[in-house]
Amino acid sequence: MFFKKKKAEKTPQEIVDQLARQEEEIISLRSEIEKIKKEEDFFLQKTGLVRYNPFSDIGGEQSFSLAIVDKKGNGFVVTSLYARDGNRVYAKPINNGSSEYTLSKEEERAIKLCQKN
Repeated sequence: MFFKKKKAEKTPQEIVDQLARQEEEIISLRSEIEKIKKEEDFFLQKTGLVRYNPFSDIGGEQSFSLAIVDKKGNGFVVTSLYARDGNRVYAKPINNGSSEYTLSKEEERAIKLCQKN
């Protein structure tokens, strides 16, 4: 067909009903946004990565320390030490930007990088 059928105009009551439904949706969305805002501090959102050579006889910076924290500086740091005879992986918790475990200088640098991001 060459001509499209014109849609029937909405009645005033249909418009009021539609506006009421939209208002309910807006209230629901506002509530959901507030819920997300309260939870966002706990989302893991900052990262810091440091690659390095822990042993002088191995090149390529195959070892690394990766820190991942939330807005308040809580999270973890994972360190992978590569050597010719194997690979070791360590994980340490981070609370408020520090750990109860002794941190290597590379782990500390990775955590500091998180604070800059």
